[in-house]
Amino acid sequence: MAEIIQRDGTWAFDGDALRLTPGRDRNVSLLRRTLGELVVPLGALAGISFEHGKKSGRLRLRLRDGADPLLHASGGRLTEPNDPYQLLVESDRYGVAEYFTDEVRGALLLDEVPSDPVTGYLLPGPSVPLSVSAGDGTASFDGEHIRLEWNWKTEDAKAAAGPRTLAVTDLAAVEWQPAAGLENGHLRFTVRSAPTKAPPKYDPNSVELWGFKKDPLMALVAAAVQARLPHPSGAAVTDVPPLEHRPRKELAPAGRHEDDHDALLRRLRELGELHRTGVLTDEEFTMAKQAVLKRM
Repeated sequence: MAEIIQRDGTWAFDGDALRLTPGRDRNVSLLRRTLGELVVPLGALAGISFEHGKKSGRLRLRLRDGADPLLHASGGRLTEPNDPYQLLVESDRYGVAEYFTDEVRGALLLDEVPSDPVTGYLLPGPSVPLSVSAGDGTASFDGEHIRLEWNWKTEDAKAAAGPRTLAVTDLAAVEWQPAAGLENGHLRFTVRSAPTKAPPKYDPNSVELWGFKKDPLMALVAAAVQARLPHPSGAAVTDVPPLEHRPRKELAPAGRHEDDHDALLRRLRELGELHRTGVLTDEEFTMAKQAVLKRM
């Protein structure tokens, strides 16, 4: 068991998972306090680092791509105070931080945890029901439906449409963008049957954000919704041409017939794994498998 306790928070590692608890210090961000304790399985980690500073250091976790719906929905745009995977370390605890880092790194090596992207979320996302008021509206989510309600600051044409209720099953994507400089941010829901490129100020499926204190909490709504949408790795597979339409050199390397045969066997195992994890549908798997078998 490795543990580091700081005013910024407490991180504990039991060999299987890291437990990240935000501190009660007034400098801890509203987003981290609202999100609460996170349990990160070791398999979700791509790495850990500790950075020294003159007055304080910082522990950082790097998660595997696609492991956390919060990181996906926010697009890596969470600033340091709001990033739950960073911990501020006081200078007299540098030795503890280095020990903690070594323990986690050692476990990653012993368990041979890969650092490549995952095909399914390994963290559940923020708990629901969840409701946040910021910018020009309020976004509420109960696990199945999102409700958007407007306030007196909402643009007239947008407010005239009244409150919106969106089903998760009708969504193609969700995105949180913080305000930056003179550019306003937003929480935007892309409806599959009615996509729009209208600015968030006029988009009835978006909440416009102006950079105030509660804006980051909208990222939690985005993450809770993202956790219930299809994993982004599934979309990538549909962009790849069917195997029977791809050049032969993509199926197996050049060389002896035995090498080609082994490569095709490996490809069959890969296809089976993609089908087992749900990346390929039954029809896609059958077509791809038949294409490989024809070349054996």
